Amino acid sequence: MKAIILKEYGGVENLQTVEIPIPVIKADEVLIKLKSISINPVDVKTRQGKGMAGRIKDPMPIILGWDISGVITEAGTEVTGFKAGDEVFSMIEFPKLANAYAEYVVAKPSELAIKPANINHDEAAAATLAALTAWQALTLHVTIKPGDRVLIQAAAGGVGHYAVQIAKHMGAYVIGTSSAANKDFILALGADEHIDYHAQSLEEAVKEVDFILDPIGADNTPLLLNIVKKGGTVISIMGGFTEALLQKAQHLGINAHNILVYPSGADMETIAGFLAKGIVKSTIYKTFPFHQLKEAHLEMEKGRAVGKITLAF
Repeated sequence: MKAIILKEYGGVENLQTVEIPIPVIKADEVLIKLKSISINPVDVKTRQGKGMAGRIKDPMPIILGWDISGVITEAGTEVTGFKAGDEVFSMIEFPKLANAYAEYVVAKPSELAIKPANINHDEAAAATLAALTAWQALTLHVTIKPGDRVLIQAAAGGVGHYAVQIAKHMGAYVIGTSSAANKDFILALGADEHIDYHAQSLEEAVKEVDFILDPIGADNTPLLLNIVKKGGTVISIMGGFTEALLQKAQHLGINAHNILVYPSGADMETIAGFLAKGIVKSTIYKTFPFHQLKEAHLEMEKGRAVGKITLAF
């Protein structure tokens, strides 16, 4: 099978297409022929030697990739609930290597969900790491109630555009931030209000929100403690909360957490239900053929993607 290996951390020139054997499954695993994968900022950062690189202990070369959609071609003898021919999608193994930059991938059934029939494989592959992150951010440490004021930063991005839709489904009053160019897109997702972060500071634009999703981190995170109300929650998916900042948040009566998305078949089934009912839709910014993975990485590096970047086989 064709796979794209990373010879060493660095630029896209270190991604190389090779022929390797189709992997052999264990009794409790399934083999999936991939139809589509998607990439995220973490793919690019890990390829550069940042992101999840510090967690990866495997020797080079390695195969990156976590977001998949495809068809099961073989199921192990101990597998229940899935069979050959099933169309499935998920984020697998994260943050360990999942080897998804390949034509076939091995997966654990506990991390998979059946792909809804009303969406294609690109739309399914898109709704994996990003949608899981949005769902877990909005549910792990907080119960969002109808009428809660929810601020989603970078609302036109991969995680953000799913978070807007999910929060709106929960009954929240949703405020999304982006550049002015993406205002109409964010309002069309269901957001009640848009903030152009170029035109005004966040602290001037909004106060007393119940929940904030922070996909930016760094210098952005401390500012959010001035915007969320006492008793409110801020979730950073970029590790924005230092120990000192967590202590400050606790002193202010604010619930603050760093989270890292994790694989979950149960959560993927929830997302599948949202997709099947049209509650959540994937926005595909660009789809590349699999052999143009380098070009897809370079496109992701620009930081302008609205929704998700996918690759089709």
